[in-house]
Amino acid sequence: MLAEELSLGMRVRYPRTGTTGTILRIEQVRGEVFAELDSTNLLYRIDNLIPVSGTEKTKKTIVDDAKKIIEREQAFAAGSELQDAWKSSDQSCEGGG
Repeated sequence: MLAEELSLGMRVRYPRTGTTGTILRIEQVRGEVFAELDSTNLLYRIDNLIPVSGTEKTKKTIVDDAKKIIEREQAFAAGSELQDAWKSSDQSCEGGG
């Protein structure tokens, strides 16, 4: 990404770690241009950043997905399916080694 393509408030992603955030500030250090992201408050070289499209999952979406999975697991544990699975096992703990 070129410095001319950047602007404050732009959503970008650092592909090496998947970190996504909004640019808070842009600064030059020893001839290299860096952008600070709001999600980590760390500086990233702008040539390593890519713009984020609108299809990226947000942190809120990921948390909502996790909550749905937890609710489904809790419903399974409370239901008779888990109890039936326990009854059909000999309830031994084998290490397999």
